[in-house]
Amino acid sequence: MLGMIKNSLLSTVEAWPYRVLGKGEKEQLSYEERACEGGRFAVVEVAGKPFDEASKEGVLKLLKYVGGTNDQGVGMGMTAPVSITAFPAEDGSLQQKVKVSLRIPSQFQANPPCPSDESIKIEEKQGMTIYSTQFGGYAKEVDYVNYAAKLKSALGSEATYRKDFYFCNGYDPPMKPYGRCNEVWFVKE
Repeated sequence: MLGMIKNSLLSTVEAWPYRVLGKGEKEQLSYEERACEGGRFAVVEVAGKPFDEASKEGVLKLLKYVGGTNDQGVGMGMTAPVSITAFPAEDGSLQQKVKVSLRIPSQFQANPPCPSDESIKIEEKQGMTIYSTQFGGYAKEVDYVNYAAKLKSALGSEATYRKDFYFCNGYDPPMKPYGRCNEVWFVKE
């Protein structure tokens, strides 16, 4: 636990590498199209719980992993964002299933430590192009659903993207009270 706290408070945060392909604004919503690099990710699935509860549980497991609860006992440092795959229901609400992921820091990409928690898997993900919009505050399910609806409206019918899931991303530790950054990402088809 001490390693997790030290890692999240004292380490530098490595950003998930991407490049901006374009920017837009519609209906008072700014958004970007980005090409995000692939790589190895620590991933944990949590089902049967409301989005906010499941997300918190998944994030804590991943923070422990990068904080040293792994076969090498090494604190790896943080990356951002913590990305939560959300699965929308027909009515726009979110299903009680999430997939929480954290990009493995660059220096461990080639050979990541094995998680001590068997529910955490290391997955290789390909690069992807996404549509992204940003907002502040302590994000909850209602905020992500709201901004996903706004992004959908702003993109209109011309943009093609996956409708069966989207990413809810947080960039900041919980002890950061202001200047927080959250994003919703749609994966371009």
